[in-house]
Amino acid sequence: MQSGCKLVQNITWGMLIGMFVIATAGCQSIDQRGTAHEAPNSDLGYQLGPEDVLLISVWKDEHLTREVVVRPDGLISFPLVGDVPAEGRTVEELRLDLAKRLMKYIPAVNLTVAVIKPLSYKVYVVGRVAKPGEFLVGHYTDVLQALSLAGGLTPFAAENDIKVVRRVMGQQQAFPFRYGDVRKGLDLEQNIILQRGDVVMVP
Repeated sequence: MQSGCKLVQNITWGMLIGMFVIATAGCQSIDQRGTAHEAPNSDLGYQLGPEDVLLISVWKDEHLTREVVVRPDGLISFPLVGDVPAEGRTVEELRLDLAKRLMKYIPAVNLTVAVIKPLSYKVYVVGRVAKPGEFLVGHYTDVLQALSLAGGLTPFAAENDIKVVRRVMGQQQAFPFRYGDVRKGLDLEQNIILQRGDVVMVP
């Protein structure tokens, strides 16, 4: 009788493990389509910026497999095709453009593009925080996370007068952030996702 119970128990555990593996695999396949929670290498939604380091690999062609850096002007240089716009594009958009350009020289080109060093996603925290400065975050970061990177507020910080300053098309915008309210679970929509170059100002 006990051996029968053990058999049923083992089968049940096996089924649960199998279901977990299937569920996990399904979640991973969804994530790889571009959710905002994957690392930049696999996140199709990550937009490239200056200083990002890319690995471009052309199958069966070592001479066309190399690391490239997104220049300050937003372009990359690649053999045969010259300068190609990269800034503001996703990895997949850049891959498709490169493949289209290379097909003039390599008809059945097969290439991959990966971000190996996401160096363009920087935010700044200034004012009354423990460690003000520039922070390379590599991926999407909200205001609370940026303040945490900066070591948190000092005792004399005006926690409900914090502002996020953002430059859009040459114009500066300011977004208020009331830390005291967010800490209490109020107005959580203030905890916005920061963009490249955003400055969190803590008076």
